[in-house]
Amino acid sequence: MEPFSPEAPHCNGTSSSSSPTVSSNSPGTATSSGTVRNGSATTTTSQPSAPPPSVPAACLPCRTKHLRCDGSHPCGRCTATGIVAECAYVASRRGYKGPRRNPNNPTPGANPNKRHASSSPPYAGTTPDSCPMMLGHVPVTMATPSVHAFSPSIVLPDQSQLAFPSTPSVAGIPVYRNNYMMDGTAMALATQAAPPIQPPAATLPERCFEAFYHYFHAGHPFVLPKRNLLELLKSNSEPNLPVLMAAMRYIGSLYVDAGPAKARFLDEAIQLCYAPGVRKDGFLIQALLLIIIGLDGSCEQDRARELLAICERYAIEIDLNKREFSVMHGRGDPIMEESWRRTWWDLYVCDGMIAGVHRVTNFLLFDIMTDVGLPCEEEEYHKGCIPSPMSLEDFDDKEFQDEDREFSSFAYRVAAARNLGRLMRMPNVMFPDAAEVDKMEAHLSNWRMHLPDNKRDNLDKNCQLDEMMFQAHFITHACTIMLHQPLSQLDSSPVQAVNSCAPHRPVRSGDQYNAHTKHTVTAACEISKMVTQAVPVTSHTHFFTCVVTLSSIVHLSKWALYMIEDEADLRQQIRLNIGALNKLSKVWKAANTAWGQVKGVAQEIYRQKKVQQITPAFWVGYTQEQMMTSIQADESIISEFNQGLIAQVGVTQAQ
Repeated sequence: MEPFSPEAPHCNGTSSSSSPTVSSNSPGTATSSGTVRNGSATTTTSQPSAPPPSVPAACLPCRTKHLRCDGSHPCGRCTATGIVAECAYVASRRGYKGPRRNPNNPTPGANPNKRHASSSPPYAGTTPDSCPMMLGHVPVTMATPSVHAFSPSIVLPDQSQLAFPSTPSVAGIPVYRNNYMMDGTAMALATQAAPPIQPPAATLPERCFEAFYHYFHAGHPFVLPKRNLLELLKSNSEPNLPVLMAAMRYIGSLYVDAGPAKARFLDEAIQLCYAPGVRKDGFLIQALLLIIIGLDGSCEQDRARELLAICERYAIEIDLNKREFSVMHGRGDPIMEESWRRTWWDLYVCDGMIAGVHRVTNFLLFDIMTDVGLPCEEEEYHKGCIPSPMSLEDFDDKEFQDEDREFSSFAYRVAAARNLGRLMRMPNVMFPDAAEVDKMEAHLSNWRMHLPDNKRDNLDKNCQLDEMMFQAHFITHACTIMLHQPLSQLDSSPVQAVNSCAPHRPVRSGDQYNAHTKHTVTAACEISKMVTQAVPVTSHTHFFTCVVTLSSIVHLSKWALYMIEDEADLRQQIRLNIGALNKLSKVWKAANTAWGQVKGVAQEIYRQKKVQQITPAFWVGYTQEQMMTSIQADESIISEFNQGLIAQVGVTQAQ
């Protein structure tokens, strides 16, 4: 096969001559078999030993009729049939491959117009007077385009070209323009515009850490804000920070689908707290307090009380109850100093709520002397704009001073916990008109009456839930029930099975609806109203579980004892409480236990009422419409109860 020369003229599928070769030595003498015309004379010469020559292509009429063509212009067949005007030659689309004989021994009479199969010259353009598909056209010479060697820096600008092998020169090779090829700038922009790589999915410890701040921190905001804690972690200057982080992971695991990792996180946190040589400092107190809250909400009250006693002892040993502690261990950072003050007061509040709802401990920290400053507002804490802290004396004397001072929601929460401590220090009262009851009621009423206008509801200035005021209000309502229920006329025997939060306290029944009953029922209704806040119930502290349970005990006692006109409203409040406990049970095991007990008592009371409805005397004074409405309401309530129990049984079996 002869090599292809780039300097050769290019023709796309055509030969380089316009007619078969005829010798020019003497006119009328042909070198190949064919018909030669010289004027009017026609001479035919034959060569007996030479085979008929091959022609590069037949004319169109002969090709259409599949007849042999002699290759003349015009050919003999078209001349004989009188269609000389139609005799034209067009190169075959399949390409001419030459005669089927040895190319090293060509026949002397072979047609020189043939082209080799390997010689496929590129398209060289056309002129208006010639067609590249027609034999005999004049070829047009065109400069052969060339392309530069490929440069990797176009696509990989950061790579060195030395890392790539040299590209052989392709100058002279005909190429065709690609309209879709991008230049170097466009290629670089396309590379830069590639979508970023997605970050890996968060690990379970990372999800637990985020869940801690998203769900839990607002209810017990004593740990540093997330931004400040992460900065402190980078400094690696506090040896007990891993202990605190382990406790935070355990709390966060309660809000995510952590599975068996919950128990592992709890064991890890407790082991770090009890590790040999662990230093007693504020971070250890924070870790212990988080574990105590988690255990108490998970129906492990005995274990929580054990850790609470240790935590209180450590806190007093390191002087956490003194004003100087926050300054000495605050690193000159106002946010950290505020975190230490909040740690003491949150421990104080949690000690009171554990003692109040379970009625086992006695609120030890209530009797501990302290001069720790009161916490600031939550917004100030997170922004780092910490004002000079005020004291408990300032809070108690605010009505007697000319200066109008504003106290934080956390401060009112501390004041509500102090009223709970005063209630727990009261002696047993046997008579409704005892002076001790009036004194305690004065503390509770003063707390409510002297609230600023912006603290009377549970919303802050941005119309967001103020969790500190939310807790302060339900602590006060719970104190009201605990103070007045033993002296009310609400018989507690129908609800003695509801004892998940506190043991049953018997209350004698009476024949009149006295003032203590009014206080008790009003406080229970206010707690049920708090359930209707436009926030997820699980965003509240788990101590709200026992407060809702306490409200349910009052509602159920009233429903079982009295035939009241607003019974439909009372049933709605019971349903609200049951729904809140059901939502809280998704996180806290203690809420799940209370939910089952309250629902079971409600079903039992309903059955007893259904038995009473059989007797005609029960409906005396009722119209037919009132009777039907009452029956339909009861049926809807018991249907919801049964569906809830079936769903809970399914969840329990799945666990």
